[in-house]
Amino acid sequence: MSATGLQLRSLVKSSAELELSLVRLPVPVPAADEVIIRVEATPLNPSDLGLLFAAADLSTVKAAGTADAPLVTASIAERAMPAMRGRLDQSLPVGNEGAGTVIAAGASAQAQALLGKTVALSGGGMYVQYRCAKAEQCIVLPEGCSAAEGASIFVNPMTAVSMLDVMRREGHRALVHTAAASNLGQMLNRLCLQERVDLVNIVRSPQQVELLRSMGAQHVCDTSAPTFVEDLTQALIATGATLAFDAIGGGSLASQILSCMEAAISRSATQYNRYGSATHKQVYIYGGLDQGPTVLKRNFGPAFGVGGWLLPNYLQKVGAEARRQFQNQVLAGLKTTFACHYAREISLAEALHPDAIAAYSRPSTGGKYLINPARELAPPAD
Repeated sequence: MSATGLQLRSLVKSSAELELSLVRLPVPVPAADEVIIRVEATPLNPSDLGLLFAAADLSTVKAAGTADAPLVTASIAERAMPAMRGRLDQSLPVGNEGAGTVIAAGASAQAQALLGKTVALSGGGMYVQYRCAKAEQCIVLPEGCSAAEGASIFVNPMTAVSMLDVMRREGHRALVHTAAASNLGQMLNRLCLQERVDLVNIVRSPQQVELLRSMGAQHVCDTSAPTFVEDLTQALIATGATLAFDAIGGGSLASQILSCMEAAISRSATQYNRYGSATHKQVYIYGGLDQGPTVLKRNFGPAFGVGGWLLPNYLQKVGAEARRQFQNQVLAGLKTTFACHYAREISLAEALHPDAIAAYSRPSTGGKYLINPARELAPPAD
């Protein structure tokens, strides 16, 4: 292990400029209850991109520096700067989750037991060659599981498991998911098929319809189809879904889902109610693929809810025992139900190449990238 390691940093300057760079930092000596992980796989999740790129206009990306020490800048519109106030002129580490090999450990028995193990970790700062972490934060991956296979065990798998948990706790019997052809959407489809839960998948193209149907999905509705509203209503009649998780956020999709839920309920009603159905309909917005306003057309009665939903907040709410159960479920299905597939593996330096940025920052089915910091050139001798 070198005395130093590279870390990817994101900086928003007061001059309305984003700066991305690789910095070389000393590798800390682990405390008694800590370990040093050589990070070998860390995904570029949509939730990472928000911190990485802030509110920058990526069409203005400019590259500088060298191949081993790249520097990327981009402009930020003045109107977006007020939202950046909390992070101005702070060089921030990025990366929600990842996995690698424990190569050094503190003196405690818990830390020493992890030496040589392949572990997964969440908590930020994972776009780095060497990550110091508390031993208790590390999840030992099953025997034969690589760092790449275990790098994404937190964000998408725990989200999918938590969505079904919400459904059950709140008394719903089926659910709706938007952006359903995504990595998370495909994972949720596999989980619902496994647990025999009806799922209505909302996608945006005929190609995505075919993709999900080839994976066994029964109810897939295409927003680009002229029959979308009726298709969605029929799927809701068939499943009885009254809960939706929306990754889009802006626009009128959440409103359309609530309207179709109301229409599905009304078609089986035995008597007229001028106020609308008393059955509660819920949409949770957990993503922001559309950053515009969320528009609601109030034609779905008074029994509805629209709220925000975030995985860390939910895991905190359900408590430690539920989190352990979710984690065990994910580990058991790491190579099947919760397998994650990547379009490309890149190094830290390659992650700052303009062509790579243009590719992984663009929402696309099957376009998820994986960073392997261990691919970097060996650091110079100290």
